[in-house]
Amino acid sequence: MEKMFLHKLFQSAEDSSFSIDYWDGSTENYGKESPAFKIIFNDKISNIKKSKDLSLALGEAYMDGAIEVEGDIQNVIQTIYQFPALKKKNFKGLQKILNKSTSLKKQYHDVQHHYDLGNDFYQLWLDDTMSYSCAYFCSEEDSLGQAQKQKIDHILKKLQLHKGETLLDIGSGWGWLIIRAAQQYGVKALGITLSEEQYSKTKQRIDELGLTGQVDVRMVDYRQLADSSEKFNKVVSVGMIEHVGKTNLPKYMEAVKKLLTPKGISVLHCITGQIEGPGNKWILKYIFPGGYIPSIRELIWLLPDYDFHLIDVESLRMHYARTLDHWAKNFEEKIEEVRKKYDERFVRMWRLYLNSCSASFKSTGLDIHQMVFTKGLNNGLPLTREHMYI
Repeated sequence: MEKMFLHKLFQSAEDSSFSIDYWDGSTENYGKESPAFKIIFNDKISNIKKSKDLSLALGEAYMDGAIEVEGDIQNVIQTIYQFPALKKKNFKGLQKILNKSTSLKKQYHDVQHHYDLGNDFYQLWLDDTMSYSCAYFCSEEDSLGQAQKQKIDHILKKLQLHKGETLLDIGSGWGWLIIRAAQQYGVKALGITLSEEQYSKTKQRIDELGLTGQVDVRMVDYRQLADSSEKFNKVVSVGMIEHVGKTNLPKYMEAVKKLLTPKGISVLHCITGQIEGPGNKWILKYIFPGGYIPSIRELIWLLPDYDFHLIDVESLRMHYARTLDHWAKNFEEKIEEVRKKYDERFVRMWRLYLNSCSASFKSTGLDIHQMVFTKGLNNGLPLTREHMYI
């Protein structure tokens, strides 16, 4: 029964050619051309026909070694995305999932689940800035480190920083953006994070660079900071709003409104979807618990409720695909060091995560946008985008 189900599933991928080795020793070729890759089933995947989510079932099977891949794993994933059974959106129970608010305690737990795996782990495959978000490639020859620095500079230009201003970075990662802002523009910068590993590394960097007093980092939730009386001329957030949950999107906007001074500028850099949906169950279970990818229209719809005026939107979809390709390559080059720290299941999980994300940006409606908006009208802004590219 399981083999018949999989056979029909693989036949539905009409535009690809590949080979399958089944657990009973038989081999089937699918498609009209020479097979581009092979999937090997070492074991039967029990109850796959009854599975409520094929991506979760197949992802777990790969993690557990029930599935092996010969060939480019991204090619495999992009082919799987063609299956009609995976294109259908399962909205059963969606409202119950999406309408659940994320508490402060759960927000801490969810963030630390992913980001507190250890600075030594992330240092293996990130660039020297330890930027864990979409880079900005000015050319195909740019290195990952160069592109990450370009991303940070691109954002800082959009913020239109001036000496003496105050900058808040919500979800500041390992701190390179606030450090760069202080060094290049003479602003006073504060970063906030819920990750102990990111907090300690950022503190170390600030001390080593002699920026104590000009740059600071705190372990605090954006909602808690919004309850203070602190105000900032500019507010930025890079790859953080995806963690707040659908119900908390208005709370995030309300927090930015409280923290931003009148006419202040905010840049929101985040992954977006074409439509609203519950997200990939495998990613939610193993990589980003509590995550929610907002649609671009969902975010823009919220802005007027907080007197935010949208002044610029830019898609960086293929920049993120290229970033993930660099990460996946770096990860494979350090694979033996990762194996020394974690088990084989962890290695397979992260290989699948990095490659499936790249494939998603290339093959689905997944996107990433930078949105620039002001609190109230600001008539003193440049008339063109020239300042972004000087």
